[in-house]
Amino acid sequence: MIALLTKEAVFEELKGILDPEIGIDIVNLGMVYSVEVSEDGKNVHIDMTLTTMGCPLYSQIERAIQMQLGQLGAETVEIKLVWSPPWTPEFMSEDAKTALKYLF
Repeated sequence: MIALLTKEAVFEELKGILDPEIGIDIVNLGMVYSVEVSEDGKNVHIDMTLTTMGCPLYSQIERAIQMQLGQLGAETVEIKLVWSPPWTPEFMSEDAKTALKYLF
């Protein structure tokens, strides 16, 4: 467990959480829009989206986020699903696009 959670540490941890259908992490897929960490490092707020509305696997992603950040010392993790802007493949990192052979 790290002493104080930071925004950077949360982003790094989220890179270990894969979208169950696509097999690429939620950060490189561009699903995480923002991360806020309280000054004491105990409370985390995440704005994120899904690649499709009504994704049936969101609960798996949510549980993974809660578990991973809890192991790092977060006492509360609030995840807010947002739909604006809507996710598009352009939000993916170059690594994710390469992994999926996404061509523009």
